[in-house]
Amino acid sequence: MIEILDTTLRDGEQTAGVSFNAGEKLAIARLLLEELKVDRIEVCSARVSEGERTALSRICAWASACGHLDRVEALGFVDDGRSVDWIAGCGGTVLNLLTKGSLKHVTGQLRKTPQEHLDDIRRNIDIAVRKGMGVNVYLEDWSNGMLNSEDYVYFLMDGLKDTPVRRYMLPDTLGVLSPDETFALISKMTSRYPDRHFDFHAHNDYDLATANTLAALKAGVQGVHATVNGLGERAGNVSMAGVIGVLNDHLHLPNPLDESKLIHVCKYVESISGVRIAPNSPIVGDSVFTQTSGVHADGDRKGDLYQNALLPERFGRRRTYALGKTSGKANIMKNLESLGISLTTEQMKKVTSRVVELGDKKETMTTEDLPFIVADVLRGDDSAVEENIRIVNYSLMLARGMHPVASLRIEIHGDEYEDTERGDGQYDAFMKALWKIYDKLGKAHPKLTDYSVSIPPGGKTDALVETTIEWDFGGHSFKTRGVDSDQTEAAIKATFKMLNIIENSEIKTYTV
Repeated sequence: MIEILDTTLRDGEQTAGVSFNAGEKLAIARLLLEELKVDRIEVCSARVSEGERTALSRICAWASACGHLDRVEALGFVDDGRSVDWIAGCGGTVLNLLTKGSLKHVTGQLRKTPQEHLDDIRRNIDIAVRKGMGVNVYLEDWSNGMLNSEDYVYFLMDGLKDTPVRRYMLPDTLGVLSPDETFALISKMTSRYPDRHFDFHAHNDYDLATANTLAALKAGVQGVHATVNGLGERAGNVSMAGVIGVLNDHLHLPNPLDESKLIHVCKYVESISGVRIAPNSPIVGDSVFTQTSGVHADGDRKGDLYQNALLPERFGRRRTYALGKTSGKANIMKNLESLGISLTTEQMKKVTSRVVELGDKKETMTTEDLPFIVADVLRGDDSAVEENIRIVNYSLMLARGMHPVASLRIEIHGDEYEDTERGDGQYDAFMKALWKIYDKLGKAHPKLTDYSVSIPPGGKTDALVETTIEWDFGGHSFKTRGVDSDQTEAAIKATFKMLNIIENSEIKTYTV
């Protein structure tokens, strides 16, 4: 069984601009251990701040009550026991001791001889063991150590052979290795020290972290480190999604990870960290299970010809077919089928032509937009989607030192309703007035789960704004978009698209 250590809460927090508070760390720790089911979590660095002390204390208290305490680890330093005391004072029982894995770091940063550093390491291990702690050892800059000072690495390993170190953790600290180098260097370690447990810790500076992790596993490491969404110093660490793909699909190695929970954990960390998941990120990106080419959609209709082992259902997702100038009739038919909309051959030609036309103009289109495109193209046709809910008019008022106020009148199936509310912003006031009307009518409404605004680079004050809003209705998630030169107006357009989707269709059609 391959061991998985997640270091999102320690190395991942070294991402520029990312900082988790104690409550957020505890929530992420619970998700990692109990949902994603990683073996171990590295949650902080010792002696960094009072906030880190509070976070480790809360995580250790929870973990102790749940039987997970031996799975919680903290990074400590060769500092004559000060890190050990700090971790023990928080209730921690596992020390990940940071040592120097290259001669350059020992002589250049510590200004010590290899023997002096080894003596210091042994002394700190003894202190931790006397405190009842388990000890793992990081060989920082190990990759450069093996490339430039291999004898030093062996000197350190030989000097620790009679200590109770549980795991030796081999970081490619600066992300310098290639897969071939990783395999060769790990093989040297596993063949020279066959009775020791080695972890590999990859960084992604050359975009090779996943490939290097695969190579390390092939060479015999027993554990690998990863972070959610590839967070980490500089270009980040290997992502948990990449590790899952390597373990389950390429090497078929037993591991504890529950891949069905990956998306939930990744989305939560995205929201807490503020670091967006790139749409094309493998497995977890919004676009990775989307076919854009009409040729691909046609092949899937005729026998899933453009699918691989990474089936979206494994991760609680589904395959979608993008709309654009390259989509063609097959993509549009796939989307219409999912919406339950049937068109004649002539109508299909008109809709396809409009989709291609909008694609040429770089318009963004989704499945949720398709009923509106159909309605626009086939206006007056019985098959067109009706706009059963529309804005009659509205007023937004903003005054310095006062809460924004929104008044609106809407029409639902021919009947008009109006109300006024104030909020923390103009759109917030608008939504509160809208939901006030819905509540009076006893109509259910969705929860807004994400809101993003896209403005073209170099855009002027009158540039078009695209607002994308993600909604959750009855446990089902879908997105709507609105485009306007005013951000609030764009959001309102996206909102009324959402209302008509819910009003006119079975919402299960729009799950993503």
